[in-house]
Amino acid sequence: MPTITAFESSPDRGKGQARDMRVRWALEEVAAPYDVRLVSFADMKAPAHLALHPFGQIPTYEDGDLALFESGAIVLHIADRHAGLLPTEPHARARAIAWMFAALSTLEPPIVELGMAMLFERDKSWYAERLPMLQDRVRVKLGDLSRRLGDADWLDGAFSAGDLMMVTVLRRLNASGLLDEYPEIAAYVARGEARPAFRRAFEAQLAVFTGARLAP
Repeated sequence: MPTITAFESSPDRGKGQARDMRVRWALEEVAAPYDVRLVSFADMKAPAHLALHPFGQIPTYEDGDLALFESGAIVLHIADRHAGLLPTEPHARARAIAWMFAALSTLEPPIVELGMAMLFERDKSWYAERLPMLQDRVRVKLGDLSRRLGDADWLDGAFSAGDLMMVTVLRRLNASGLLDEYPEIAAYVARGEARPAFRRAFEAQLAVFTGARLAP
């Protein structure tokens, strides 16, 4: 049974924004049991964890003598090993993987930059001038995605690992209000969040925060 790592005390306070959520969701989608090892911020910089993740982050994935880092690589590995997250038809499979890369390489960087500015730069003199620029960069990507998605339920036929990665990336915009400007994308994210596997993964990660908060 694989073991993944997650924050002992998540900065997102249980909102499911940490990247272990992607791995939890993938494992729930394929009905694969797994263990979770919680790590503190100090643990993440200790030699034992750095041997698993050279950049001292989460999640990591251990299964026998295999150790992986980076959420996209972990989800792809899970999808390769279990039916349900990647199509069997070769071209459709390749397109699903392309959407995984698009989520991580095209959508996530400007979304994360916007989120970090909203969290850490509000008191800076340049914040009011910089914020609209960051928002517009995200809007360009959301506009492109919205046009491609149209009225389809998922990005390329049936739900796949590409949708899983895209939804988790887009959820990082929940506090920005930008999703409200793109009803097709908001509905797409809601469909992802309504999947039973997502709900199980979300409740599992939320229980960590709730338990930590209620501990004496």
